[in-house]
Amino acid sequence: MNMNKNMVDFQSQFHLPMDWDWLFEFLKGMVKPVAALAVVLIAVILSFMQNLGLEKEMVYSIFRAFLQLSVIGFVLQFIFNQDNTGWILLSYLFMVSVAGYTAGQRAKHVPRGKYVAGASILAGTALTMFVLVVLNVFPFTPRYIIPVAGMMVGNAMTVTGVTMKRLRDDIKIQLNLVETALALGATPRQATLEQVKRSLVIALSPVLDNAKTVGLISLPGAMTGLIMGGASPLEAIQLQIIVMNMLIGASTISSIMSTYLCWPAFFTKAYQLETKVFSSD
Repeated sequence: MNMNKNMVDFQSQFHLPMDWDWLFEFLKGMVKPVAALAVVLIAVILSFMQNLGLEKEMVYSIFRAFLQLSVIGFVLQFIFNQDNTGWILLSYLFMVSVAGYTAGQRAKHVPRGKYVAGASILAGTALTMFVLVVLNVFPFTPRYIIPVAGMMVGNAMTVTGVTMKRLRDDIKIQLNLVETALALGATPRQATLEQVKRSLVIALSPVLDNAKTVGLISLPGAMTGLIMGGASPLEAIQLQIIVMNMLIGASTISSIMSTYLCWPAFFTKAYQLETKVFSSD
């Protein structure tokens, strides 16, 4: 009797259903995603016919996507039911950690690149999120903050990784030019000003181009999801405008921050280039 009572208390505390109806509903809802595997099958067949050798990777990728999305769906359902600030922060820090690691992998020749990327992404997305919450654009609840943070972190991850990699590569290509500027008394910032500008422009251009063509070429994910969910197109575009604004803000802050955090690894305390950083390909 006590065991049954404890189980009821546990389910009540974590908002779990008392039966297995939720599982049947989930499996029932997965019929259409499974049916959509038909297009993946076409891709696998084409890969085989063209001798691309991508069949196993395609199957593995889609299986991993199914598994990851299913797990994250249950995790988000649990977090949404808790309505706890701690879970929001934990989820956000987890996303930033994974994004920092991924961006650091792209810029693998930048010393401590994973930490630089993680700190840059954290700074850019946290500041952007803070402004949005203060302005009451989004309420500070899991249902709003976690998806919004995910979009910002994902975008900032790509931009930051490209910025760091491009900056290091450009300095390596123009090593003599930078060393000459340093010899003439320029600071690291002054000596690499053009390289920094170029890396930022290249990294941020896709974000800006996407903002210029949004709605003209394709409907973005957030807008499409709302419309398919039954929302008015006018409501959907309002949210999409907010999304585009926050992506530009977070990406710009994160990418600029990464250039500042890269300098200690690129230069010595005597304002000389760390040649070992630029010696590897």
